[in-house]
Amino acid sequence: MSAIWTQARRAARMNPSIIREILKVTEKPGILSMAGGLPSSDTFPVDAIRTACDQVLGRQAKEALQYAASEGYGPLREWVVAKMATLGLACTPDQVLITSGSQQGLDLVGKVLCDAGAPVAVETPTYLGALQAFTPYEPLFSSLESDEQGPLPEAIARLPHDAPGTRFAYLLPNYQNPTGRVMSLERRQALVAAARQAHVPIVEDNPYGDLWFDQPPPPSLASLWPEGTVYLGSFSKVLTPGFRLGWLVAPPALYPKLLQAKQAADLHTPGFNQRVVHEVIKNGFLDQHVPSIRARYKANRDAMAVALREYLPEGCEWQSPEGGMFFWIRLPEGLDAMALLPRAVDAGVAYVPGAAFYAHQPDPRTLRLSFVTLTPELIAEGVEKLCRVLHEALAQDAVPTP
Repeated sequence: MSAIWTQARRAARMNPSIIREILKVTEKPGILSMAGGLPSSDTFPVDAIRTACDQVLGRQAKEALQYAASEGYGPLREWVVAKMATLGLACTPDQVLITSGSQQGLDLVGKVLCDAGAPVAVETPTYLGALQAFTPYEPLFSSLESDEQGPLPEAIARLPHDAPGTRFAYLLPNYQNPTGRVMSLERRQALVAAARQAHVPIVEDNPYGDLWFDQPPPPSLASLWPEGTVYLGSFSKVLTPGFRLGWLVAPPALYPKLLQAKQAADLHTPGFNQRVVHEVIKNGFLDQHVPSIRARYKANRDAMAVALREYLPEGCEWQSPEGGMFFWIRLPEGLDAMALLPRAVDAGVAYVPGAAFYAHQPDPRTLRLSFVTLTPELIAEGVEKLCRVLHEALAQDAVPTP
């Protein structure tokens, strides 16, 4: 770094996404990638979007191409209100802020709520992108003890003692990234009750909630505690990520500051994108489109489950997810997923090592597999290649864990 430039302290806390770095590797010809959390591009409604673009430019071109309100396009915010009602949350358009993807929502929350040295509670493991979004604001992460349904209520209840002054608990109740787990209604109720008692607000991130396979998930956490929860939603997984369109719903007491942070960040989410998406979805398009995504992803989930049962070595721990995009696997003792990744890539397959998803004490035996971008046939081939690498590592008395 040139002596001319002095970086802010927060810049030193910024690190590249291991997932993005791995995706560069997967661009090599012949690699079967089960790494990135990318929706299948085969699900993108290209024709509907093309028609909507023509309609917006034909009827609203000047408005769509002009600066717009920071809060977002009014009719789209009203659509969000109706959407939230289906999740059990009654809100008004004045509580809805359209964001540049739900990732921006995380950044705005961090900007408004995080201070250097103030605790923020996260699941074990948690979404890597959230850790990246919050980290520049210098919080102290508190890792919540978790099981197959997510954080334990008693871990929330202990926060006033273990991490006094916790600003919020960041939770992903539906088909979590990276584990694929979903919280039962009983767990949601217990977590919210514990958070209320501990005076710890909740940031609920729900990009995968519509991708259920057999039955929809229970009501949102926000519906159980509206005044104590910020809800983050996204169009990326059900429409297309290229528009970078998401939303947040905030309690009235917090909304003005989030809006000011949004104004400072980018003035507003692109108005053209908002109007095109609204044109696509306004008459119930997603009611027909999303079930087709679910069916596709469920078939892929089933293909991966069959392959894992057939090829995984003994001692691996995993569960078949009820929705979403990911399998979470814990390897037998002695294996290190990060150390094994180069071998897997050499064998023609890629995954994401799980260690990056932990705020503290990463588990080197974990890895994440995405099942949505490959065909069932290629999923079976990829899992077989991966498991061959695992069997070979076990046969060589395992890779030492650092």
